[in-house]
Amino acid sequence: MSHKIALNFEDGVTRFIDADASETVADASYRQGINIPLDCRDGACGTCKCFAEAGSYDLGDEYVDDALGAEEAEQGYVLTCQMRAQSDCVIRVPASSELCKTQQASFEAAISAVRQLSDSTIALSIKGEALSKLAFLPGQYVNLQVPGSEQTRAYSFSTLQKDGEVSFLIRNVPGGLMSSFLTGLAKAGDSMTLAGPLGSFYLREIKRPLLLLAGGTGLAPFTAMLEKIAEQGSEHPLHLIYGVTNDFDLVEMDKLEALAARIPNFSFSACVANPDSSHPLKGYVTQHIEPKHLNDGEVDVYLCGPPPMVEAVSHYIREQGIAPANFYYEKFAASA
Repeated sequence: MSHKIALNFEDGVTRFIDADASETVADASYRQGINIPLDCRDGACGTCKCFAEAGSYDLGDEYVDDALGAEEAEQGYVLTCQMRAQSDCVIRVPASSELCKTQQASFEAAISAVRQLSDSTIALSIKGEALSKLAFLPGQYVNLQVPGSEQTRAYSFSTLQKDGEVSFLIRNVPGGLMSSFLTGLAKAGDSMTLAGPLGSFYLREIKRPLLLLAGGTGLAPFTAMLEKIAEQGSEHPLHLIYGVTNDFDLVEMDKLEALAARIPNFSFSACVANPDSSHPLKGYVTQHIEPKHLNDGEVDVYLCGPPPMVEAVSHYIREQGIAPANFYYEKFAASA
């Protein structure tokens, strides 16, 4: 039986390989042209030590303590020359993709749909046979090349890949290169190039309650994460707080309602910062974080939004005197 292994390199590049249950992750990696750090192959030197963030695996029993201590193994460290996957896994490799003689993958696809969800938000979907081979971790992003230019823009997937199609939420920036293309020139069938996946902001194995905080189009990675959670289920409560500036910035509310119907222990709220808003909840996301959401620190917090929001949330959590078990965040800024 073959399992899919995500190799996350320290420069943000992620590559996926297939590993049979009978072969080590290192052997599978080299078989597919990715040279992760390796020396002895006998579990003696520790050169291939990586960190397994998710999945089930057999550590092997031929390595020595000097290469991998019992405490390290308990924490999730592995020797890829000994490790054999027993499920899909996510492995953090302490080396750059260039050093490992690989690079981000590139794909060609075509626009399948462009929708203006509001004055501030555009939904873009692209589809192509090549994308049926695209694998990524929910929450990650790609670099999309702006047609007619050499420039790229980074966007998080807002959906999982299905039948060779993926989607994105894109902020409509007046005068922005990608925004101008999408609002003025783009049509179904236009070719687009994307490179990736990239990023360390992605859904980890759910071991405790989650608090998800989205600002504007920072909602995108969370809808992809929630699609994955809807598929695999979760025994832990999940709460999303989605904050925007103006009423018209609120998008994809119907999608969130549908996800709440599919995920029994998922709830969400949305708030609008503009004091003149007609929305029931006003203010910033920090004003709507309740003590139960932080669960006395036994919570994993995921945050995606502009830099001021990331700083405000970090400050708020520190003020509460609570240290979450994990705090993952992604800052983004619009490109003009």
